[in-house]
Amino acid sequence: MKTGDREGDTIFFGSRLPVFYGWVILPVASLAMFASGPGQTYSVSLFVDPLIDDLGWSRTLISSLYTAGSLSAAGLMMLVGRLLDRYGARTMLFVIGGLFGLAALGMSRVDDPVQLYVGFTAIRTLGQGSLILIPTTLIALWFVRLRGKAMALNSIGIVASQAIFPPFIHYLITELGWRGAWIAISFVIWATLLVPAACLIRRTPESVGLTPDGDIDYALSTDQAGPSSCLVQIDFTLREALGTRSFWLLLFAGSSQSLIGTALVFHQVSFFNSMGLGAGVAALALSVMAPLALIGNFVAGFLVDKFPNRFLLAWAQVAMILALVWTFFISDRWEALLYGGMLGFGGGLFMNINGVIWPNYYGRAYLGSIRGVTTTAMVGFAAMGPLPFGLLYDFTGDYTVPILIFLLLPVACAIAAVKATPPITLIDKAL
Repeated sequence: MKTGDREGDTIFFGSRLPVFYGWVILPVASLAMFASGPGQTYSVSLFVDPLIDDLGWSRTLISSLYTAGSLSAAGLMMLVGRLLDRYGARTMLFVIGGLFGLAALGMSRVDDPVQLYVGFTAIRTLGQGSLILIPTTLIALWFVRLRGKAMALNSIGIVASQAIFPPFIHYLITELGWRGAWIAISFVIWATLLVPAACLIRRTPESVGLTPDGDIDYALSTDQAGPSSCLVQIDFTLREALGTRSFWLLLFAGSSQSLIGTALVFHQVSFFNSMGLGAGVAALALSVMAPLALIGNFVAGFLVDKFPNRFLLAWAQVAMILALVWTFFISDRWEALLYGGMLGFGGGLFMNINGVIWPNYYGRAYLGSIRGVTTTAMVGFAAMGPLPFGLLYDFTGDYTVPILIFLLLPVACAIAAVKATPPITLIDKAL
């Protein structure tokens, strides 16, 4: 997305507002993050046991279909990123919102494994992938100096989604059955997203005669080398970004949150049932994740503009390690809720840091294409988590073995994050 491309508005009312129009973009982007909820694992996980009970399929089969659908969705995210650069967020959000509602309707009619695979592919592409990629990219385009804080505020949408959708979906399934729940969800998606996306979104500040943050000029230090540094960013093309060592290190450093977090949430109902805590506690723990994720997001939002992003990314891995270790001590309701809080806090840290570090390292001009590739990887990693957990559970009868194995991943990711120094993209104005 060329940051200077004109949107085509003859007169832009936002230029006459008393505040920077980015503060109008922000709540709409946050609303889009909220609307991603039905495609997220914390929502899909609540349908797993009803599907097993109604259709008589095994947990391994459903996990396999979810993995296959998520991997297919991952491959499509590069296309979404390129389309975002070409058509802008307004068009993309409207189209994605319409298709997402249709995909939810399709999920209500699933009767065979092929249909479930297609449904998983659709909701993961449109919800879990596109409705995270587009809003976070949009915020990165409209904010530079205030990027970390804006990303934190934007995260309110996904946190509210995680708090509201699990108990809401649990209620819908109880009252309407899992098929009726998907029908209701489709109308929620359309009602939430379509009108704000069409009426209020603009692709970049430059496209409507504004500048990022509403500033006359701006400077950016990607790794916050020091308070006296005044640095200018060079925009990378996708090809140039792929040629840097840090790109691949950052990609790997983000794998633990996607892979392990998705696996734990996907099997959360089964995990809690195995401890005698039940689906209600599982849904409540998912809701507890939300406020802690918000806290983690705001903590990261304050820190990313002050400290090297790569070190903060490493600390996010520590939160994941603590959550994994705590799973061995869960036997009561409060311990389950504490686990949900730990997982949520770490996820909030990662969400903000990951949203900020890519534009900080590689610029704004081709961010849609770059984030399309990174989102492909994140969705792919997420797809790789549930299946081994499901297989090992079916084989051993508990989740101890996969948790012990996956403990090694965040340790390796923390090392990769520390080694991911900023690419040579900054020119010191003082030179």
